[in-house]
Amino acid sequence: MGSKKRVQLWKKAIIHFMLCFVMGFFSGFAPTAKPSMSDFSHQTKLPQRLNTSLLGAGNPAPAGTKTTSKDEEKQGDLIPRRLVIIVTPTSKKDRRQGVLLWRLANTLRLVPQPLLWVVVEQQSESHQVSEMLRKTGIMYRHLVFKDNFTDTKAEMDHQRNIALNHIEHHRLCGIVHFAGLSNVYDLSFFDHIRAIEAFGTWPMAFLSANRKKVIIEGPVCNSSEVMGWHFKNLSNLTDKSMTTTKPAIHVSSFAFNSSILWDPERWGRISSAQDTSQDSLKFVKKEVLEEETQLKGIPSEDCSKVLLWNLQISA
Repeated sequence: MGSKKRVQLWKKAIIHFMLCFVMGFFSGFAPTAKPSMSDFSHQTKLPQRLNTSLLGAGNPAPAGTKTTSKDEEKQGDLIPRRLVIIVTPTSKKDRRQGVLLWRLANTLRLVPQPLLWVVVEQQSESHQVSEMLRKTGIMYRHLVFKDNFTDTKAEMDHQRNIALNHIEHHRLCGIVHFAGLSNVYDLSFFDHIRAIEAFGTWPMAFLSANRKKVIIEGPVCNSSEVMGWHFKNLSNLTDKSMTTTKPAIHVSSFAFNSSILWDPERWGRISSAQDTSQDSLKFVKKEVLEEETQLKGIPSEDCSKVLLWNLQISA
């Protein structure tokens, strides 16, 4: 009797399994319900959110920058900033060299990139300037020379020519400005000079720690058009003059497009590769004053605004 009951239980189990298998087999051919639009939208948005988060993690926005959909739409129309090339001659004969270099470096670190700082000095065993430049975080070129000079002005002009020859040789494309260690800047100055197409000039204030006066030299403009040049002594407001006579322009009161250094056909210059005796600095100064139609006052909306000061402090 026990064996018969076990056989019956096995038969029932096999029949039950066969019924379940048949039902499952045919239910696989039954049509499934179509997904709703809300389900489809949710499924497509999920990978989009994932991709956005991954992009954000790989390319974080700068601190204080808010990215919007309008900004993303305009990204294709953005114009990259021009390279600003700052040329600075320096000498170990100046006991203030380290302090003034650090002061100028702290200013240049605040200028939006791209910016290249070309520092020129006489070759020596000291590595003080090289070590300082490496710590600034600024893109730089450190140039040295072996010549000896007794005339400080002639030495500094030689240093500027070394920098201009380097810029020409490597065809560095940007706006060149000669920044002396005694210069003090309004940061908006660097934004304005990026807009220069050929030549730009601006008023410059000269201050002395030992004299109670400020002298301003520079262009007189109608909007950005240079109409003449003025020299004003602010300690005596009646002592002021304007002249159309072209002055001996200060080396820090102009900037220019570096392409004039390697495009002789456009600018009517013999390339320094053909005439190594040519003084690049003299050529640039001459072009700035003679190319009146291409010389623009800085800032373009108000050329009388002073953005650069030359502060003379005795050692």
